[in-house]
Amino acid sequence: MTQIQETPVHSSTATTHTYDAIIVGAGFAGLYMLYRLRQLGLSSRVLEAGDGIGGTWYWNRYPGARCDVESMEYSYSFSQKLQEEWQWSERYAGQPEILRYIHHVADRFELWSDIQLSTRVASATFDEAAGRWAIATEAGEQFTAAYCIMATGCLSVARVPSFEGLDSFEGNTYHTGNWPHEGVDFTGQRVAVIGTGSSGIQSIPVIAEQAAHLYVFQRTPNFSIPARNMPLTPEYQQQVKANYDQIRWTARNSAFGVCFDPNDQAALETTHEAHEREYRRRWEKGGLSFLVAFNDLLLSKEANETAAEFVRARIRETVRNPSIAETLMPFDHPIGTKRICADTNYYETFNREHVTLIDVRATPIAATHP
Repeated sequence: MTQIQETPVHSSTATTHTYDAIIVGAGFAGLYMLYRLRQLGLSSRVLEAGDGIGGTWYWNRYPGARCDVESMEYSYSFSQKLQEEWQWSERYAGQPEILRYIHHVADRFELWSDIQLSTRVASATFDEAAGRWAIATEAGEQFTAAYCIMATGCLSVARVPSFEGLDSFEGNTYHTGNWPHEGVDFTGQRVAVIGTGSSGIQSIPVIAEQAAHLYVFQRTPNFSIPARNMPLTPEYQQQVKANYDQIRWTARNSAFGVCFDPNDQAALETTHEAHEREYRRRWEKGGLSFLVAFNDLLLSKEANETAAEFVRARIRETVRNPSIAETLMPFDHPIGTKRICADTNYYETFNREHVTLIDVRATPIAATHP
């Protein structure tokens, strides 16, 4: 017997439901898997812990939440008609629009009848003799299937830091991975954002527009490239749709899974002036294609440093306070070896008088006692 998860479940006398496949998670992967299994004639059931579909885009509703892959690529490719009919509004779609899109997909392909919401899987045990999975939910429902497909994603569990005093903190606390659906109004409030990863970099500029004072607690500075987000014109969308086959082929055969325009030149074989031109071009264009400005950026530390120093120079130009700029500059990892971010006015936000940056490596977060 092989067991992948074990959690106590409530007793139940419910009938065991039999399917060819059980899919755990109703995000983009879960819905696509349901569609594909139907095409193969297999009976399937999607079990979703939340009370709505969307996965990442159901849970992550924090201010500024949007995808860092361009909208027209961050979409399903299994249906030509779906590709043609959906109209994206922005280069990088925000969370509400992506959620509308996945609802449209569920409606259009009539997926709802095989999706079970508000159902958290407690255990999945494989019976090697029978060759089947036994799946139990926290509510006590029992399922059996030949295939158990985990479409839970790699970021589905919210990480809540174990800071001393967090349980006695008298203010409101929120987590970007489990944001209130009704939203949060920070007008006139003192707000602390802990963490400057992708979610922090997206939310900080938006929260700063509301908060009376914003404190940003940074442990590790990250490299971030301007997104240069903008509305999509009908003409641009039509151009992409006319070339979707080539775009999808290029994405599937690329190292990053998206249709970047890689430069075949090596940074170490070109001049400083050539570096500056190429990095500047991609910086002004915006987005994560900055990583493929030269073909040796992830192969040579020396080559990588040319790109890293270009970004640091842009931080120095943007952030008026030299000390704050220095704190925001990453020096502890090569660019692209941690998740690079795409932002809208992230570095500019630290020029606001009511925004304070705190380096928690120098001054760790600690509880205060009366």
